[in-house]
Amino acid sequence: MNNEMFKNWSHVAEAVSGVAVVVTLVFLLVMVSGCDIRAAVAQESPYAGQQHRPIKSLSEKEVNALRDGAGMGFAKMAELNSYPGPKHVLAVADELELSDALIARTQSIYDEMHGRAVALGEELIAAEQALDRRFADASIDEASLHEALSDIGRIRADLRYVHLEAHLKQRRLLSDDQVARYDELRGYHH
Repeated sequence: MNNEMFKNWSHVAEAVSGVAVVVTLVFLLVMVSGCDIRAAVAQESPYAGQQHRPIKSLSEKEVNALRDGAGMGFAKMAELNSYPGPKHVLAVADELELSDALIARTQSIYDEMHGRAVALGEELIAAEQALDRRFADASIDEASLHEALSDIGRIRADLRYVHLEAHLKQRRLLSDDQVARYDELRGYHH
């Protein structure tokens, strides 16, 4: 009877020793390759490196675009629905056969939009910077967070409105043929 028990346990011992060999081989491969298991398992945050930004929520490119009054996609829905933007209309004025009067009116729409966008961009940068500073100083609470985010949201909405409003004004100045030609020139085939 003891011989029978030993035979059954020998299969278990063989299986266990096989697993031990595999675990040992994996461990040796990791050690030889110089990998730190923790580093191999851990994933770097997509925010890594951004902790050094002056304003954590805005990249340098975004800050520059806000300071320049750039569109930043704020009017994309207008642009892609046949509401041309004044900046781009001016760029293709010859192809659209715009009169001097129409060019002057388009320039006026652009200048007004651009001036307001630059001012709002600076306001948004300041609001984001103030919020960042509150987190950095650990002087933020739920009430001040809500207030800061409400201000930032209002500024972003105003900025988007300025860009979209310019597209509305521009569309009213152009004929349907000019809008269709604009869309064609911009690669928007409807």
